Amino acid sequence: MRPRPSRNEQVMSNINEPIPLEREDASGPHAARASDDNVHRLPPRISEFEDIEALREHSDAISKALAEDRAPEAKEHGATPAAPQSRSTTGPQKKRSWKRTFLFALLPVALIVGSYFYVTGGAIMSTDNAYVQADVAGVSDDISGIVSQVVVKENQKVEKGDILFKIDDKPFKIALDKADAQLGMTKNDLLALRTSYKDMQAQIAQAKADIDLDTVNFERQQKLAASNYTPQATLDASRNTLIAAQQKLASLKQQLAGIAANLNGNPDAPIEDHPRYKAALAARDEAARQLSHTSVRAPFDGIATNVSSLQPGQYLAASATAMNVVSTDHVWIEASPKETEMTAVRPGQNVSIGVDTYPGVTWKGTVESINPASASSFSLLPAENTSGNWVKVVQRIPLRIRVDDTKGKPPLRVGMSVEVSIDTGHPRGFPTFLTDLFGSTVNAHG
Repeated sequence: MRPRPSRNEQVMSNINEPIPLEREDASGPHAARASDDNVHRLPPRISEFEDIEALREHSDAISKALAEDRAPEAKEHGATPAAPQSRSTTGPQKKRSWKRTFLFALLPVALIVGSYFYVTGGAIMSTDNAYVQADVAGVSDDISGIVSQVVVKENQKVEKGDILFKIDDKPFKIALDKADAQLGMTKNDLLALRTSYKDMQAQIAQAKADIDLDTVNFERQQKLAASNYTPQATLDASRNTLIAAQQKLASLKQQLAGIAANLNGNPDAPIEDHPRYKAALAARDEAARQLSHTSVRAPFDGIATNVSSLQPGQYLAASATAMNVVSTDHVWIEASPKETEMTAVRPGQNVSIGVDTYPGVTWKGTVESINPASASSFSLLPAENTSGNWVKVVQRIPLRIRVDDTKGKPPLRVGMSVEVSIDTGHPRGFPTFLTDLFGSTVNAHG
């Protein structure tokens, strides 16, 4: 009788058993592999596994079967079969245990370090709602005229007093000549009035002498008429002559007062102090001023821009903006942080300035001033906080930052985006609930 094969022999026979060529899909890749003798040099069953994991699982099953098959033999010899050990579980378990210990040890250190940086931090207030600002003047003129020449070019650097453009000055020269003539005529008229005043004084003196003579003649005729030595007609004529002389004197005095009024009540005062002369002189000065304004000059050092909007031959109305000049000497930063970020910000604090256009370059500045009102307070339609549909919005407080070190640095242009960091010198400190707790505890024990 043939002995029964062991389980080990059965497993090995199953592994070495050839795979039949007939399959459900004879035209698939298995049919091609079955026809190749070189491929079937490996055990037929092993070639069926799709990946290494499936092969490893099958290998573990074989090892387990071999251990069970050796178990009766081991019992006969008094040995206890060793349990199979998995090589893939010991390493990861040790690794996970080490990581867990390290993380638990690292947790309190991270909490202490984080708490330290939280308490000592918060002294720097940063905001990117900041932009470069500078003095910008819209150059215009207070006279109207035709542009005769544009002296500067677009983006040309100019200094204070440089001529930017010119207006045709012929009409203004004519006006100045006319004002000069009017000033001379006024002076001559005043001198003539002064002469008339003196002449009127002489006429008044003569009129007074005539009145004295007519009075003597009238009195003589009265005496003669009383003695019937002269007719009544002669007496009446003498009376009429005296009255006429008296009225002439009164008229001359009124004329003298009128001339004195035209001489500003003081005929002996200098002509230059007379109001008429001053008015004529002011008109002449105004004509000279307008003539000087035909050459429009730069109000300060800067760069001329929007020059192309002005061309020779163009009529420029009074107060119309012809071009702009942007200052290069007076540049500052205008930042608008949130009101909740302004707790410790004060004028005079140091500022670190970074401009988006120039990465890696840092300017130093100082908080120059803080606006007394929020930006929305000056809006056209301010918020109606008393209405029923009120919604709280965090406000922004504008502040001005002076740039201290512009020499040797790239040029700052109006409108550039800036990020500022203000050193307030006030760290965040402990949370409020901790300070309140310890403060109440100290007060209770005290």
